[in-house]
Amino acid sequence: MFKHYLQLTKPGIIRGNLVAAAGGFFLASQGQIDWILFLAVAMGTSLIVASGCVFNNVIDRDIDGKMKRTCNRELVQGVLPVSHALNFAFVLGLLGFLTLYTFTSVTAFGFGLLGFIVYVGFYSLYYKRQSVHGTLIGGLSGACPPVIGYCAVTHQFDAGAAVLFLTFIIWQIPHSYAIAIYRFDDYKAANIPVLPIQAGIDKARYHIIGYIVAFAVATFALTYLGYAGSWYALGMGLASLYWLYIAKVSFQKMPAEQWGKRLMLFSIVCIMVFCVLISVDFMPTDVTAPQLAWQDSTAMTSPFAVEGLN
Repeated sequence: MFKHYLQLTKPGIIRGNLVAAAGGFFLASQGQIDWILFLAVAMGTSLIVASGCVFNNVIDRDIDGKMKRTCNRELVQGVLPVSHALNFAFVLGLLGFLTLYTFTSVTAFGFGLLGFIVYVGFYSLYYKRQSVHGTLIGGLSGACPPVIGYCAVTHQFDAGAAVLFLTFIIWQIPHSYAIAIYRFDDYKAANIPVLPIQAGIDKARYHIIGYIVAFAVATFALTYLGYAGSWYALGMGLASLYWLYIAKVSFQKMPAEQWGKRLMLFSIVCIMVFCVLISVDFMPTDVTAPQLAWQDSTAMTSPFAVEGLN
């Protein structure tokens, strides 16, 4: 029974978001790591993401039944009652938000709340089914975990957090389009209005190329603004170029489904490389210098707050 509840939380998505949150946390920490604070970020973010995924499973159980990839999920097969799944989702969310609010910062908590509301309230309940722009809306929620990790340390939404937020939004669009191309028949059967289904694969490919270029530019902003070093810039430059090569050249050499899978898999590699590099090749910054707005108005009273950054 535990396995069925675990599958409702979509562990793969939790792992990916945890890596993103860790990347933002380590970038902001600049080598001065508060491991207890990191544990709070990891637990809080994972619980909130898990809650959102369970709610998504409840909401999507009708269209999940139309897709080969998802037709065996627990709620589609009736393995678990919907009421039990809803109770599970509420408990996970409550614990996650309490963890972030108690042990991190108001700003981090705010982005946890933003990501949850956008994913469950806007994306899952409406935009995924009704609009070609659902990918962008979903990207807003997916961009919150690295900002949660970053703002848990800095207690403010500064230029570094803004670049993280923008980079992850941009990355998720070609990544999502690649999944839709790879799983084209599933998305068509479920009538999900993503761009490859609505406008065709050729048009989606041009959008993918444009977003990969935008992703490369966004990643370089961290070096330009002094948050990440030259090794990071080199690594992301090479990764972005190869991602662009797959989008532009490989398309002509293989079937669309195979191309979409390859593009999707490398997009995951690319964002993982990004998270690792920002964790290890950061540049020391003056945290007392003027930053963008959205700073917490009061110092956190948690004993786990990082000294000098609240």
